[in-house]
Formats: sequence, C-alpha cells, structure tokens
Amino acid sequence: MTDQRKGSDAEPTTHFGFKNVPESQKAEKVAEVFHSVAAKYDLMNDLLSGGMHRLWKRFAIELSGVRSGNRVLDIAGGTGDLTKKFSHLVGPTGQVVLADINESMLKVGRDRLLDLGVAGNVEFVQADAEKLPFPDNHFDCVTIAFGLRNVTHKEDALRSMLRVLKPGGRLLVLEFSKPTNALMSKAYDAYSFAFMPLMGKLITNDSESYRYLAESIRMHPNQETLKSMMVEAGFDRVTYHNMTAGIVALHRGIKP
Repeated sequence: MTDQRKGSDAEPTTHFGFKNVPESQKAEKVAEVFHSVAAKYDLMNDLLSGGMHRLWKRFAIELSGVRSGNRVLDIAGGTGDLTKKFSHLVGPTGQVVLADINESMLKVGRDRLLDLGVAGNVEFVQADAEKLPFPDNHFDCVTIAFGLRNVTHKEDALRSMLRVLKPGGRLLVLEFSKPTNALMSKAYDAYSFAFMPLMGKLITNDSESYRYLAESIRMHPNQETLKSMMVEAGFDRVTYHNMTAGIVALHRGIKP
C-alpha cells in the first residue's frame, strides 16, 4: 500500500523494500531488479527455497480448479512455471496468457516454454497488473505468484483482476507472508538478510537485488490484511492457506 503524503507539490511515496520512494519511481526500480535477476531466476528460486517453490506452486494449481477449455491469466508469470502446468490442464480448446510487466522476465519465460514445446494455447503479453489490457469477464482463473508484493497500488491490481474474471472465476495469490511463530520468524529473518544477499552476490554478482526481495517480503501485507484487501476489492469467499509455517500463503477469492 502507498504512503499518501500530502503537500503542496509533494508526490505520494511508496515503499521500495525498506526505502520510501516517489510512486512514479517504484515501477522502474522494480524493473531494474528483475532485469538483473531474470537470467538466473529459476536457479536462484531452487537454491533459495530448497526447491520448495515447486510444491507451493503445485498446491496453487490444485486449488485453481482449472480444467479443459478454461481461459487462464498468469500475472507476473515470469519464467512460466504455472503457465506450463495450466497449458496442459486447459488443453487445445483452452488458453493461457502469461503476462509480466518486465520485458526481460517475459523473454526468459517465452524462450523457456518454447524450448519445452509449450505452444499453441499460450500467449505472452507485457502487461501492468494495475491496468490489465483484457476485456471484462474474460478469464476463468487469474493467478499471481510471488508478484503482488512488487505492485505499487495493490488495491488497483486486485480490482483489475476482479474485472477481467468471469462471474464465479477464481483469483489465486501465492505470496511470501508472515511466519506463524516467533522462532520461525527469527530464523527466517536471519536467512533472508544474510544468506539471500550472499547467494545473490556469489551467483549473480548482485546482492542488492536480493536484499530488495527480502525487504519487499517484510513490507508485504500479512495474511489477514491481504484477505481484507481482497474482500474490499469485491471478492467473495476469500480464504488463505499457510504453507511452510506461514512463510508462504495462498489466498483464494471468487468473483461474485
């Protein structure tokens, strides 16, 4: 959420990690981070999560309810993990749109999926989650995995996702969240602020991008706050499931 500071000529600010920056600068700064990490994104995901991100994504797919003939939007789809699975589920009569605001991530995802032979029912679109360029009532399911925390105006993005969903359609938000016990929280802090930047430095020669990613997780709304934001945006039957002691949460909401 943004910090709406008022002043005669002051621009509202928002967080970029632990820093406050003008709202107009956040998207560019986030883009720089993901341009930097795109080439090694999959490798770093496996290393930093111990492969757990694959299990978290599998659970999201299981709860998505996606089936043959559905139309699915994978926002912040990055290197295409979810899109690959959804492509098989929807089959030749369905469609999956992999959308990402970052050109470098979109290229990595497109190249990877084409190399894997995933084509025909997949479209790649560079798009801003806050202003999705799709018709109203268009998708059966919308997902955003590990992307919402990087969005400047999360409320606008949630309303945009609601708009493009068909009535009865599902939104799934898979995101890092708040650990459910103090001991885990302390261990996770130590891991995030020491190990993650170190691995970023060793493997990508970029510790600052991984420091931002750790900070952005801490600034993201907790489980109950995000649930309330989804309800406020207009979603019904909003629930969430904690995974790995709350390090990750999967929120699910239905369009009325």
